[in-house]
Order: sequence, then C-alpha cells, then structure tokens
Amino acid sequence: MTVEGNKYKILVVDDENSLRELLTILLQREGYLIEQAGDGAVAFEMAQATVYDLIISDIQMPKMSGIELLRHLREQSNDVTVMMITAFSSTEEAVEAMKLGAYDYITKPFNNDEIRLVIKNALEREQLQQENRQLKQQLGQRFSFQSLIGSSPAMSRLIALLERVAPSQANVLITGESGTGKELVAKSLHLNSDRKKHPFVPINCGAIPENLLESELFGHEKGAFTGADKRKDGLFESADNGTLFLDEIGELPMGMQVKLLRVLQEREFRRVGGTANIPLNIRLVAATNQDLSERIQEGVFREDLFYRLNVVAIELPPLRSRNGDIQLLINNFYKRLTGKEKYEIEKQALELLLNYSWPGNVRELENLVERCVVLGESDVLTVDCLPAQIKQKKQGFCGEIGELPDNGFDLDQWLEDIERTVLLQALEKAGGVRKTAANLLGINFRSIRYRLGKLGIDDDS
Repeated sequence: MTVEGNKYKILVVDDENSLRELLTILLQREGYLIEQAGDGAVAFEMAQATVYDLIISDIQMPKMSGIELLRHLREQSNDVTVMMITAFSSTEEAVEAMKLGAYDYITKPFNNDEIRLVIKNALEREQLQQENRQLKQQLGQRFSFQSLIGSSPAMSRLIALLERVAPSQANVLITGESGTGKELVAKSLHLNSDRKKHPFVPINCGAIPENLLESELFGHEKGAFTGADKRKDGLFESADNGTLFLDEIGELPMGMQVKLLRVLQEREFRRVGGTANIPLNIRLVAATNQDLSERIQEGVFREDLFYRLNVVAIELPPLRSRNGDIQLLINNFYKRLTGKEKYEIEKQALELLLNYSWPGNVRELENLVERCVVLGESDVLTVDCLPAQIKQKKQGFCGEIGELPDNGFDLDQWLEDIERTVLLQALEKAGGVRKTAANLLGINFRSIRYRLGKLGIDDDS
C-alpha cells in the first residue's frame, strides 16, 4: 500500500480542470494524497513512475480515453484499482470499462457523500487485495522447495527429486515416519505445479468415520439418505483442477479402496444417491507412515490401488538420519517463534540432541524448541529445559549376566528373552509401526518381520 502515515495516494484524471479541482478539494479533506492529470496519456506516464492506491478517471478525454488508459495499465500488468467517471448518457462505456477490470463507475453529476463512500470501499478492497498478494507470496516462499530446511545429503536428494516431480501430473506416494513433514511436502508439490492456482484439499483417511467417508469424499444428492436434505459437494469435487492429498492412505477401508481405484481409472465419480457421472481432473498425492507392502500381504490393502498411487515414490528421511540438519531446524523454529536469527545451544545440550533418536521426528523437535523458548531463562538452549527422555543417557536393555551359575544355564533361552524384550520395547516406542521399530534397532524391515515371526509376536504386540 502506498500509504504515508495513514494517507492513500489517489490520481485524479479528467480534462476538465474544474472537476479535477473539485475532486481534489473533496478528497484532500478526507486525508488522501491527491495528484492530477489532464488526460489519459499523462496519467499513464505518471502511473508508470508512481504507485497509486486508486485512479479515478473520466472516460471521455482527448489524446487517451479512460478506457484506453485502463487497457494500457492492464497490458503493463498494473493492477491498480481504477474507478471511472461518466456522463449518464455514456453508461455503456462504463460497463465496457468494468469488463476490462474497472472497480466501479459513478455518473456525473455525482453526490459528494456517494463518491466518498465508493472511494472508501474501493480503497478497502485494494488493501485487502494487497494483503492477499502478500500472503500468497509468503505462502509460496514457505512452501518453496528451498524452504525445506536441511543441507544433509538426504535432504539434498529429496529436494532434487521434488523439483523433477512437481511439474508432472503423476500420482505421488509419500512415505515416512510420523512427524517427518509429509503434508508440507505435498503442499510444496502443489504450489510448485501448474495447479497452484486451484485448490489443495487435504483429507485424513483415518479421521473420518467409515460410515460418513463416502459422503464426505464424493458428496451426496438430496434424499440420498436420512438427513440428506440438500445436495452436498464432496471433497473430491472441491479439489477439481487442483491437488487432492490423501493422508494416512493405509487407513482407508477396503470398500472405499475399490471406489477410489475406480475414480483413478475412470477420472469420474458419482455422488452418493446420484446417477450422473461427474468428470474429475485432479492430481492425487497420498501419504502413509505404514508399510503398504506389508498391508497388502495382510490382505487389508489392494495391490492394484497401491500401483495406481505409487507412480512416483517419495520417502522422507527420519530426523535421526539427518543429524547435520538439527541446528538448522532449531534456528528456523526459533526465528519463527521469536523473530531472532540464531538460538545459541549449550554444548552438552547439543550432544544430547544429536544422540537422541527422535521418534517424533521434525514435529517433536519443533515442539521441543517451543518448550525451551517458553521455559528457558535466556536466549540459550540449555540442558535444563530439555525433557527427561532426552537428558537420560541410553541404558542397556539388560545387565551383565553376572557369575555363571555352577550348574550352567540355557544360553539360547536367555538370548531369546533379551531379543523379545528389546523387540517389544521398540514396538512400544514406535507406536506399533514395524518399520519405525526396525529403524530404532538399526535393522531392516525384513529382519524385524522375521524376528517377530520367529518369536510368535503378532502385529499388535
């Protein structure tokens, strides 16, 4: 906004000197900064050199009419708010100006109170538009790939992959542990694609009750079921021409998996209770913290749907594999909370942070920084503000065997008991997610699945 103090800058354009002076006096009394131009050509030159909040222009002028002025401004991508003045007999030209993007028009002779109100509304609209442009710019910066914090090799590879994938129309499956930023990556893909001007619609597949899921996703027609007193558009329809983000796709019930597969194959859907096929143009991005291959083997996820979703696979690295990014992330969260550039970290505190396993990943680190900012007594992150689970040194899972009994003991059984204890603790810490538990133990997914099966530990243990 080109506002000095609280004054808006307005350019009054009219070939009649008396009308220009009248408007200038009227608007200066309202506290606006006013400049004048005697014709459209002069006004166009002034608008190229100065940023105005509002241009009030007569339509009928020599050299360059108000409509020509508006057309030239728009050709130069100047989106300044323009309001037209016209004689009562020339309202057709005013309507033409509106089609070119003029905010409004007033007819001569005009009422002073009327013009004050119209100008006030126009300036309020301009302020809202500018704030909206700034928010979109900030949003674009926040979700640009460069805003994905990290210089580790894992993050560099991830950003390079995202830059290649974003412009395509391919479906994407994002995998990674809870807290690694799957929705942030999905939004970044959307805002760096040619669909960015259209909706990004996120859906948590595990958060909607199964009996409501179909209606929420596909919408319903009036009378489709008890309580459906009017037609409702679903989330799929809301995402048309944009990006649909299905988070926790592994929680989608089998019946809905069949319907989703059909939508992806046919690119159309029906509302609940409807008979018409509605075309759909979306890009689908799905995410999960589960191993869908395991879910397929268990018979709770369709293999054909998996291949439809997994056109491009993006796996997000856990924070424990990105130790080099921890200080960068801490500074980023600290700046967001306080506006300050750098959060000093006590040496002992940094050692503890680097040695911690971060089961909650980046989300857990963000919460920790907020905790330390609130509880800390200085601008230094100290050991005192760290939670107990980080300050505690890693303990062995079992003590020494001690002196070997005279009559010996069953070594195989002892080792099996230790393995069982460790596996159960890892599963508990990982919330039952086998892949996460495997990472905590430094083994691969196949190994933990084999070990669990050998010990007769089921999925829910």
